Amino acid sequence: MINAMKKIFCISLFILAALLFSSCSKIMGYSVLLWNLPEYELQDGDIVPVYIKSNISHVYVIGIPNGKVEVPLWQLTEPLSKRKAEKQAENFSAYSHIYASVVLDGLPIRAEPVNTAKQVYRLRKDETIKVLYKGDGQAVMAGKNPLEGDWLNVLTSDGTRGWCFSYNLRLFETDSLGQRIGTDDAPTEDNSSAELDALLTGIWYPETYKAMIDSGRIDTDKLILSYNFHLNPETQKLSFIMPKIHEEWDYTGAVQTSTNQYNLNNIPIVITVRRSNFIVVRYTGASGKPEDFNLVTITENINELVQAELDRRKKELEQIMMLAPSFKSESYGNLRFNADHSFVWNNNRLLVPAVISSSARNTGSVRIKYFLSRSLSTVYDGVLTFKFDGMEKEVNFLYKIESGGLRFEDATGAVIKNNILMERALSPLVLFFSKGD
Repeated sequence: MINAMKKIFCISLFILAALLFSSCSKIMGYSVLLWNLPEYELQDGDIVPVYIKSNISHVYVIGIPNGKVEVPLWQLTEPLSKRKAEKQAENFSAYSHIYASVVLDGLPIRAEPVNTAKQVYRLRKDETIKVLYKGDGQAVMAGKNPLEGDWLNVLTSDGTRGWCFSYNLRLFETDSLGQRIGTDDAPTEDNSSAELDALLTGIWYPETYKAMIDSGRIDTDKLILSYNFHLNPETQKLSFIMPKIHEEWDYTGAVQTSTNQYNLNNIPIVITVRRSNFIVVRYTGASGKPEDFNLVTITENINELVQAELDRRKKELEQIMMLAPSFKSESYGNLRFNADHSFVWNNNRLLVPAVISSSARNTGSVRIKYFLSRSLSTVYDGVLTFKFDGMEKEVNFLYKIESGGLRFEDATGAVIKNNILMERALSPLVLFFSKGD
């Protein structure tokens, strides 16, 4: 009985071995090698026969000159017919044996060749990746200028695949043993700030500018074209102009001190690159106290935006004057608007001194300066800002054009934030002016 069982066991082993030998001998297809196998003197782009695919071990069994070896799935393309594999290899031929060293720590690999596409991997400085082929993608901008480089489809050593822009990559070629061919193309100190040099030639404005533009509520007193930070590529002068800063230096480069951070040579500024369109400038002035400025690039024409807003405000004032040039109130006097945006307001004693200063004269200028919050814009048409001669502070009134005249609401004590009147005063005085003769 025991001998019979041994016989059956041996036959089973023989059948199993035969099946395994048969499966290993039959080629399931051909694949293109994507990453060097220097221990077998195989290079990327080589076409190899594939015998087994194991989804459990995540390997292929491939044929080599002296036998068979296991290779991680990510290192090969899906097995196809030999003719299709050869055609697939042609797609990688332009970058055969070409790898890249990463210059910038944290450089992203993205799902698509677009600078805002999802990040699938963050590279480490000096990490080596395989370049597969070049693709068409969205231009990567440094300010208003496109960075030099190409979108490359790349592969990491753990099998992650995606798109990386070549500006911060140093490409090199390898031999069959996986060694670099030619001199090391590692970046020098000058190269380390090449990205920063390109960024600085763009014009950088306060981040608040972008918020104003996106909201469509332009503060013409604050959106000033001359307030910016940029490098003149012709003179190599770096200028930094802000409300209380007027500086200009000779630019001689920068030294990268940490990830995305640079110290400018002989200039009291440290720059942190957050995104291609967003930097943080840390400026240390004569006081020795550092101050951070969030700066962004602006694609819109600032002069045109300011002029468009000024035109809008002018039309808003003209609508009031079209209703009537003058208005009268039994309690609050007579108010006349002039074409040059000046005004005359007589007999306004009941508003003194709670709203209008006792030093104020009855003349001055009027303008549209503030916006209304969304909730208030359903109740009022806007805000009129009066600047009385002889009075330092401005006087603001919410206004509503009505069929018989103008309704004012005193905005003394109202909440104004970022040039927007957000909340009315707690107990506002309401005035009504009928149309004058």
